[in-house]
Amino acid sequence: MSQNIVVIQFPGVNCEYETVRALESVGLNASIIRWNAPDKQLREAAAIVLPGGFSYQDRIRAGVVAAKDQIMDGVLDAASRGVPVMGICNGAQILVEAGAVPGFEAGSVDLALAPNRMPDRSGYYCNWIRLKKGPASCVFTDFLDNLRDDRATIPIPLAHAEGRFVTASKPMSRSLGSGDGVALIYASDDGQTAAAFPENPNGSTFAVAGVTNPAGNVLALMPHPERAAWLHQVPRRVGGVWARARAECQRELLFAPGPGRGFFESLKRGLAS
Repeated sequence: MSQNIVVIQFPGVNCEYETVRALESVGLNASIIRWNAPDKQLREAAAIVLPGGFSYQDRIRAGVVAAKDQIMDGVLDAASRGVPVMGICNGAQILVEAGAVPGFEAGSVDLALAPNRMPDRSGYYCNWIRLKKGPASCVFTDFLDNLRDDRATIPIPLAHAEGRFVTASKPMSRSLGSGDGVALIYASDDGQTAAAFPENPNGSTFAVAGVTNPAGNVLALMPHPERAAWLHQVPRRVGGVWARARAECQRELLFAPGPGRGFFESLKRGLAS
């Protein structure tokens, strides 16, 4: 495929190479560009991914400094033209701070990612959780429509300290509560919306794990799909069909697709349509 997916390397991110490999695993071409590259390098991009990490050491708050970088003008312009844009973990924080999602009002920042809220501890949290599709349609999540097992959920890893979607806006809270812009939701093993820790790993409002814009071409998600792109990355302890597949697979199948690869496969289908 000749179309190129651009992965932006901000100072302090650390998942750019894994993200490129995940994109390439579904047959997409991907390349890394630096945060200080000219905007013109984004004009021909078929899609843009902001990877995870700790841009600018999460100073002030996660994602806020990177959101002010000039290259984000190009990202927002591309998003307005319908180019698919995905922000993973720190990339999600950057998109939220830039006002790209939920995008109900252009240029408005009515959503934030606050420090995790967990019982008996605070700070950075790393674990596997379950996700289900939210009410809002998104080019990156269509694969979740076809799940037939595990109560329409997938296991996925996360690792962050500021992943709690919150808002001080009552209209925004009502919108999220009704599912507007909600692309991904933390779920329990039986497919229900996560009610508390650890299924809701950070106390996110309405158990929101990922938010999209009205056009459905921008996704900000806190879990890391690139860390679950291959079957060998899935721990047996997650249970369900993916754990059984991992336990039963032969050595030559360890590089078979994992649950996170669906996000990248959905992007490929979206670009081909």
